[in-house]
Amino acid sequence: MTTSSIPWLDQGYPHIWLPYTQMKTAGLPAPVRATRGCRIHLADGRVLLDGLASWWTACHGYNHPHIAESVRRQLESMPHVMFGGLVHEPALTLAQRLCGLLGPGLDRVFFTESGSVSVEVAMKMAIQYWLNQGEPQRQRILSFRGGYHGDTFGTMVVCDPDIGMHAAFQGVLPAQDVLPLPHDDQGEALLDALLQRQQDQVAALLVEPLVQGAAGMQMHDPDVLRRLRRVADRYGILLIFDEIFTGFGRTGTLFAFQQAGVRPDILTLSKALTGGTLPLAATVASQRVFEAFWSDDPAHALMHGPTYMGNALACAAAHASLDLFGSEPRLAQVQAIETLLAEGLGACRDLPCVQAVRVKGAIGAVELHRAPDRAALCQAFLQAGVWVRPLGRTVYLTPAFVMPPDDVRQLTAAVLAVLSAVS
Repeated sequence: MTTSSIPWLDQGYPHIWLPYTQMKTAGLPAPVRATRGCRIHLADGRVLLDGLASWWTACHGYNHPHIAESVRRQLESMPHVMFGGLVHEPALTLAQRLCGLLGPGLDRVFFTESGSVSVEVAMKMAIQYWLNQGEPQRQRILSFRGGYHGDTFGTMVVCDPDIGMHAAFQGVLPAQDVLPLPHDDQGEALLDALLQRQQDQVAALLVEPLVQGAAGMQMHDPDVLRRLRRVADRYGILLIFDEIFTGFGRTGTLFAFQQAGVRPDILTLSKALTGGTLPLAATVASQRVFEAFWSDDPAHALMHGPTYMGNALACAAAHASLDLFGSEPRLAQVQAIETLLAEGLGACRDLPCVQAVRVKGAIGAVELHRAPDRAALCQAFLQAGVWVRPLGRTVYLTPAFVMPPDDVRQLTAAVLAVLSAVS
């Protein structure tokens, strides 16, 4: 193993297991000492402009003083208390606040700690919704090509099977239908035909609205969501929107579904919910869904409850993050970033290695014809002073919403320069 001059890295690395990493062949990861604003400070003295906002979570940048102070105050009074038989003000007022932002029709909030688990809860809600109403055969969740909904066993079932990391578990996981998104009448007819045959087995449709993140920032028109709502209503099944990535301004509106003018029956949220500070997720259900669990029968209760559900520190961070959306011009900043990404990444279209350029809100993606040497590309970005990691064939940017224009231009210039060298 390569060694560095940083004792904690050399001594601790042999004991860590990193995500999505072949540990035998991987080099040492970049050692982070601190974060400030839109920059990552490394232990070796380098400073990187962060193009990814830590997997799209740090929408306000790092170390925002308002979030830090909110967490500090909460820590002094109550960091956590079990949510079984007890409740507390930060969680209940956050639930009320989220429902107010989402608008009528999304009325009940179930808190968890991670996006994957929030989708697991949404799937469980959908299946038990039918079970409680005497239709236990409705166990199928229909999802869509390009979709990614988590890496727990339950969520792997509904991910696109071609997103390689799940291929090893084929045959172990129960089969579900993963269909093309209905971009047009033909796609809607295909979904319609399947439901005509299997509607008594289907509990819900599940989709990432507007942008499928892990598939390489694949983007679709809001009309796709309207088609899904129409089909779900036609067959009386539930519609789940996974807004773990798209929620909280990333696509240009506070929630992506708002651009389609339709509502889901169940919605999942995480990532930017706390502004990238503490783990928290939420599964938000309609009153229609909730009423299927409202019963004198204990067996009709939703049997789920993570240990750190409704964690008070995380809820305090979420409150502070939502404050910032109200007090600072986040959506206007996203619109400005969208313009800069379109201008800066547009030049990449002329490169021989580039297949497509896509921009939506504070998301920019450059899709290559072939998968690059990821390690070499990451090293080139490090040398350019930016933190960018490709997803398969896609080099993408998801900067913090507070990133100044010159920094956004620095990011797009780095992408153009590195890919020009590759070409």
